Amino acid sequence: MTAERLCRLREKLAEKELDAIFITTPENRRYLSGFTGSAGHLLVSARRAVLATDFRYWEQAQQQSPDFELVKVIGGLETWLPQALGDTGARRVGYEAANMSVALYNLVVETLKKMETPQRPEFTPTQDVVEGLRVVKDDAERAAIERAVRCADDAFTAVAAQLRPGMTEQEVAWKLEQHMREHGAESVSFDIIVAAGPNGAMPHHHPSERRIEKGEPVVIDMGARADGYCSDMTRTVILGRADKQFRKVYDIVLGAQMTAAETVQAGMTGHDGDALARSVIEKAGFGEAFGHGLGHGVGLAVHENPRVGRNAKDILGDGMVFTIEPGIYIPGWGGVRIEDIVSMEKGRARGMTHAPKGAAAEL
Repeated sequence: MTAERLCRLREKLAEKELDAIFITTPENRRYLSGFTGSAGHLLVSARRAVLATDFRYWEQAQQQSPDFELVKVIGGLETWLPQALGDTGARRVGYEAANMSVALYNLVVETLKKMETPQRPEFTPTQDVVEGLRVVKDDAERAAIERAVRCADDAFTAVAAQLRPGMTEQEVAWKLEQHMREHGAESVSFDIIVAAGPNGAMPHHHPSERRIEKGEPVVIDMGARADGYCSDMTRTVILGRADKQFRKVYDIVLGAQMTAAETVQAGMTGHDGDALARSVIEKAGFGEAFGHGLGHGVGLAVHENPRVGRNAKDILGDGMVFTIEPGIYIPGWGGVRIEDIVSMEKGRARGMTHAPKGAAAEL
């Protein structure tokens, strides 16, 4: 698997007229090398693939990255990068502009200036080189995402049955995380969102000590991580009998979500996919209350390509895994969001999320 990914990366480098690329993004490092440690850099050229890490991860790197030449870092970047670059003979080296800090960039530039070579390598920015490879998931990646999805599905189903008025948002969030960790998740894929009542009008509300009251909407956004891969799902529930306002808003969001899931097709842009759901919400008179994009890719990162939103130009295609998550947010009242992960297969979206929705909105 690593060899095949390196081969595709090298084809990309040739297309972009790059002799090598310096990898700093953790997810890209793992994708290419298999290395799961939290510290390390990659340098990949046409003939060499180098993983540089320190003593803490040395044995781990040996086990996880057999296709890479390992460099043990003693000191800083300047102790190994000049030699590695010199050995590759690279003249034009790409770096990940969206990930590299100014401090690291300056360090690399100063390091290159000190290289004792007739011609110093040119350090040039790149965008989405490895991310463009990651956008299409292979069978093993989809299987890992499926495991993460099932873990979150099961946790939501179990904890939703325990919800009672008077529980705090933090209490619910902890119960969800505990269930996922006790049933196979290596971690949560992001900080769980539990937003009750008016807090639901904030799409990324952080759980508080606010107690859930009977008859108010509760937005629950959660995900698990399995074998490094993430899941992401949102459900909106109400404790007790739903009033007309909740039913109206919920039905609009559910209709928008199902419309997009059932009609999105390969070949559409992310903008086209977004419009499928957005048109439903706009026709219902809530267009201004749906302020974020319809979805995003999910994989080693919980937010990655493809983007599905009003300005998204990404072309959706088979092998891509992404969310469909329309929402309506009303200040002072709350919000409704429903989110599933889908996998594009044979030109259509196959639903991966199976936690109950619709009739399960009212608990």
